[in-house]
Amino acid sequence: MSNYQAQNNAVNPQAASKRRRKLWIAAGLTGAVSIAAVGLTGVGAGARDLAQNAAQIASSGGQGADAGGEGHEGREGGWEEGREGGWEDHREGGWEDRRGGDWDGNRDAGDRGKKKRGKEVPCKTDKLIQAIVYANNNQGGVLELAKDCTYTLTRSDDEGNGLPIIEERITLLGDNTKIVRDGQADNFRILNVGRSGHLKVKDLVIKGGQVGPLATDVPVDGAADPGGMPPFSNSADAPQDGDPGAMPVCGDCGKGAKPDHHERHSNDGGGVLVQDGGTAEFEKTHFVDNQAGGVGGGIANFGKTELYHTTADGNTSLLQGGGIFNAGVLRTSKSTVKTNNAILAGGGIANGAKFADEERRDIKGGTVWIEKTEIFNNATFGPGGGLSDFGGNTMIDQSRVIRNVANGSGGGISAAGRSSLDVKETEVIDNITFMYGGGLSLRDGTVANVVKSEIKKNRAVDGAGAYNHRSEVTFRDSTISDNFAGNSTGGVYNVRGEVDLSKTKVSRNLSKIAPGGMFNERGEVTVDNKSAIKGNTPTNCEGSPDPIENCFG
Repeated sequence: MSNYQAQNNAVNPQAASKRRRKLWIAAGLTGAVSIAAVGLTGVGAGARDLAQNAAQIASSGGQGADAGGEGHEGREGGWEEGREGGWEDHREGGWEDRRGGDWDGNRDAGDRGKKKRGKEVPCKTDKLIQAIVYANNNQGGVLELAKDCTYTLTRSDDEGNGLPIIEERITLLGDNTKIVRDGQADNFRILNVGRSGHLKVKDLVIKGGQVGPLATDVPVDGAADPGGMPPFSNSADAPQDGDPGAMPVCGDCGKGAKPDHHERHSNDGGGVLVQDGGTAEFEKTHFVDNQAGGVGGGIANFGKTELYHTTADGNTSLLQGGGIFNAGVLRTSKSTVKTNNAILAGGGIANGAKFADEERRDIKGGTVWIEKTEIFNNATFGPGGGLSDFGGNTMIDQSRVIRNVANGSGGGISAAGRSSLDVKETEVIDNITFMYGGGLSLRDGTVANVVKSEIKKNRAVDGAGAYNHRSEVTFRDSTISDNFAGNSTGGVYNVRGEVDLSKTKVSRNLSKIAPGGMFNERGEVTVDNKSAIKGNTPTNCEGSPDPIENCFG
């Protein structure tokens, strides 16, 4: 039985540019996953345990970061003048300018300030469904949801949506209000924003959505035991074992099924799916305990999505993006992404995705702006415990990336596939990887700029602060310190890439094998006379295969 008749057959996200390809969802994703490598017995519960254990690992041994530190309100905002395509180009008409008189439904550009009445929706699930259907059929509307109400969804349409697809401009105004999938109900997501839809949400909890059964009891062959460090190869071309391509998850999923790139049912977006062409805005909204068999446990965005004072907490993805997945345009401001889990990559946020097999095509990342946001206590078996970027553009400003864990490279942030990464006035602290790049992992043609930022107290096998492989990175007015490598190079590890230090300190980093500060093999490292590589243990640069200018001892 369905609660309503679906009004829109546009269910699946599709490519919006040449950089993003059509998707298809592999059929037959059944059963339950036991992650043998860490002794867990289910992706939903087990991945949550992974994030909780990650926080404990990060805080042990004196490596803890102060999560309750000073906020970022007083920091100097914006990118430096003249940065082409930088943050300043996008700030006009931004979050603060659009808050007043916009969310309460009392102002609309076409109404010239006249009061626009919202429709009050009683605390009955059927009434909420009817109100959305009515708004879809009448050019949208503002729906004022009942205060302190929990709308419990027990059924879905034929497309796996608990509420009707948003086809018009619809606003949902809550007041300590929840929309929750009944735990005994069949799997379905909470909300789906269609190609023509524009959804605005304020003061809601979106909880318990689940699309696609999560695979369980299938060992993850590429995962390492968090209790120890995996083997290390000091070759310049050491394989990236943490990459999605080296991590089979469900070997039998989809076998015998011919790929259909127009498959109507999607495993993406456990809480909310925003289709290509759709728009969603969330203020003071909480995505909690949602799960996706595909990408995006809390949110899967293929259109345009904005988050303001919003939280993604405890969400799970079998593929990429435990909290949020993006292949469109995503912006977060003054928000929190915490305790989310993904199997393949991007425990907190994934911008784009690389898949292990041909069952689903790679998705190039879109554009992500992260401002005054905290990303912490997230975990993944692949790269990017806090955030992963594959072929996209990510800008992080005045934010914190702390206490995340990756079994693959990049405990805090991973960028690969010719990504563009800009990090400014941001703390990357206390992250852990069991491979390369505790704070940052930059690979495969990535171009990165790190400005006025701190990369501290991260841990890895090699390159605990930053790992740079065949990529380009500039550190300006930044600090890379107090990082620990279980093998080589607590500071910056460079292989066949380019590293530029400008007014930057690399100090007090520690590793078991020299050098402790900076490593360079067949790459190019530039250190200006206002930078310093000093006080690292056992050496600063001695032991590096190739010399590093302005580095002694």
